[in-house]
Amino acid sequence: MKKILGLAVLGFLLACAGTLRKASEAREKEPCSVGCAPALSQTLPDTNFPLETAAARQIPTSRPTPAEKVGARLATIAKENNLSSPSPIKTHRQQVGDFAQVPYVRRTEEVARFQRLMQYAQAEKLHDRPMSEILQALAEQLLGAQYKAGLLDKSNTETLVVSLTQFDCVLFVETVLAMARGVAVRDYSYDSFVSRIVDQRYRNGQLNGYCSRLHYFYDWIFDNEKRGTVTNITRTLGGVPLNKTLNFMSQHKSSYPQMASDDATYQCIVGAEARLDGLRFYYIPQSQIRRAYAQLQPGDIVAIATEIEGLDVTHTGLVYRSPDGSTGLIHASPSGAVKISPDLQTYVGKVESSTGILLARPADPRALNP
Repeated sequence: MKKILGLAVLGFLLACAGTLRKASEAREKEPCSVGCAPALSQTLPDTNFPLETAAARQIPTSRPTPAEKVGARLATIAKENNLSSPSPIKTHRQQVGDFAQVPYVRRTEEVARFQRLMQYAQAEKLHDRPMSEILQALAEQLLGAQYKAGLLDKSNTETLVVSLTQFDCVLFVETVLAMARGVAVRDYSYDSFVSRIVDQRYRNGQLNGYCSRLHYFYDWIFDNEKRGTVTNITRTLGGVPLNKTLNFMSQHKSSYPQMASDDATYQCIVGAEARLDGLRFYYIPQSQIRRAYAQLQPGDIVAIATEIEGLDVTHTGLVYRSPDGSTGLIHASPSGAVKISPDLQTYVGKVESSTGILLARPADPRALNP
């Protein structure tokens, strides 16, 4: 009887969640007067959203939104009624061919979702297409997936997080890229997919605590370029230099529990920031973005640069080429879901404190290993 009641309540809450989502979509079209600031305490629509890249994910929020309350209640009911439960922690090879072991939670529903995506990739013979088309096709399969901030920071101990149903902006980019790299070489293994996530997310592809994560997205581009995963094409497409010191995390230590409670981690982050001082930082100014459209490819990684002191970017996504030839952005939007914003320059212009974009092109692994 208890389980039946739980299922009934679950159904009611799912209906409520759908109503809340529609309300969120409606609000997205309304102007928002709240500015983007480090202490921002609410989730805002596309035109004006809080910092959400890795370097700023830890910024505290206030009371949960109605949608978050529904989500929390859904999780509680599911747990009480054994509707779903994660499998025990397993391990995987940290990189393809690397025998280092990393703990992660292998959830049955995530594996099943991955397998369905790979079945789609095989049925469409995506491996025969250019890398750009593989990226866009896989990204389209995630349209409508839920946006969820802070997914990588729920534990004080750095733990590998993999998701195919919920994303923040960086997790969406990492996930699509990792899947595409596998599809290109006809590697449809879930463990290999997870290995590629680790390879992209952590410095030198090695998970070694909180500080090993590439928190600044400019650092993410630089580190992945060193290992041949992407190419920074910003300067080639008309990027201009930007002199900026990246120290947002160390200057906001109290906002990051992992640093606030562990001086060694804090000092490690300070050191990581110092190493970025010698790197040349290029960006395409906001007013010049449209000029680069003809040279962009679907699946190119877009990072929106910000004027916020100490921070490099506040949002990321992938170039999207519409059937009519227009150039937009497919991304995990803070408005609530993975979506397509139809014009890239227009979208960037609506982002609070934005100054332009950085661009990185994913490498085709078939060219590296013919």
